Amino acid sequence: MSVDTVSLSGWGRTAPTTALRFRPRTYEDAAAAVRGRGPRGVVARGLGRAHGDAAQNAGGSVIDMTALDRIRAFDARAGTVVCDAGVSLHRLMETLLPLGWFVPVTPATRHVTVGGAIGSDVHGRNHRTAGSFTRHVRSLELLTADGEVRTVPPGTELFAATAGGMGLTGVVLSATLGLRPVTSALMSVDTARAADLDEALARLTACGDRTPYAAAWIDLLARGRATGRAVVTRGEHAPLDALPARARRTALAFRPGRLPTVSALIPGGLPGPAQAAVLNEIRYRSAPVSRTGELQRVSTFFHPLDAAPRWSRLPGRGGSVHYQFTVGHGHEGTLHRIVRQLTVRRCPAVHAVLKRFGEGGPGWLSFPAPGWTLSFVLPAGLPGLARLLDRLDEEVAAAGGRVCLAKDARLRPGLLAAMYPRLPEFRALREELDPAGAFRSDLSRRLAL
Repeated sequence: MSVDTVSLSGWGRTAPTTALRFRPRTYEDAAAAVRGRGPRGVVARGLGRAHGDAAQNAGGSVIDMTALDRIRAFDARAGTVVCDAGVSLHRLMETLLPLGWFVPVTPATRHVTVGGAIGSDVHGRNHRTAGSFTRHVRSLELLTADGEVRTVPPGTELFAATAGGMGLTGVVLSATLGLRPVTSALMSVDTARAADLDEALARLTACGDRTPYAAAWIDLLARGRATGRAVVTRGEHAPLDALPARARRTALAFRPGRLPTVSALIPGGLPGPAQAAVLNEIRYRSAPVSRTGELQRVSTFFHPLDAAPRWSRLPGRGGSVHYQFTVGHGHEGTLHRIVRQLTVRRCPAVHAVLKRFGEGGPGWLSFPAPGWTLSFVLPAGLPGLARLLDRLDEEVAAAGGRVCLAKDARLRPGLLAAMYPRLPEFRALREELDPAGAFRSDLSRRLAL
């Protein structure tokens, strides 16, 4: 096991801190890292795609799980895979797609680990029909503060605290996942423009079970009657008979493909309002008014963030802030007000995405809840950004909504209980399971988790 001292930050690169990094190669190494954690505690870390400070630990220890990356067993009859927590979703797709299986839920990047997907309880474009990632975890192995390795099944309090628990109940060592059968590695995609936010909401609401995946890119700089205009994409896994004859021979081949990077499109860094407005205009006008049945690779459809893996490292802006919130059905007025605030202020939002959520996740701190979610990225150096996001936090909390902890690096702790009503149960179980506070992070200290 290697050990070194490193500076770590979230994907947004806004608040780096220094920690002692352990890189275990066995479960025994991971247990030794927990035992050798020091007084500032320890937290597990995967591929570092959490945008905020959830996977860093100032002055403490961090366990880099990426060397624990074995796929241990695959059961085609049951449709399950057993793998180490450090296995990435990319690796699972690379291995399982040629066998006719796909991960049940994927976020906008496939470069996240299974352990990170559990700790954040990630969601994807199919949340309305499939729920979040941990709904498909059949069991997990968890290394707790007392040094025990516990098998944790769904339906238990420990599972509810660990699913979306940001790594604060222990170190996930491995998991058994349910998979989705597919007959090709292509998606059948429908695309349509929406003239404003109401039309975007209507198009997402109209999605039936035949199109389980849906999302809308939102133009947060368009104003007037075009406020909230969008490009809505819906998709399903393409059946074999929808493929051209020449493609059927390699129907299950996983080809990630290469897309132009943001640094090529925005050579000076994250865009300002004028540049963002031009880019948004190009994106909206270049989208088809309506198109059905386009075949796309899974990586093109699901993983837009992987088109620019170093976009958060672009120069001149001091990093970026990723803000994501959800509000329930019946609170569309809150969504409209927030979109108007962003457009009036001319915020140069990047990667603004609207999705519809279905049933909430199994975790006490899981982010998804029935309703709507909007996410967007802003330059960290934007004048008045902290005040703006504080106001948005208050609007979201007043509507019974919440912000996503995996992407947060600045929420005030006073609003947390209003957003996550099961927080007292989470804290009580942590106190019982880990009274000495072995598992800590910058996020946990900031929000008193």
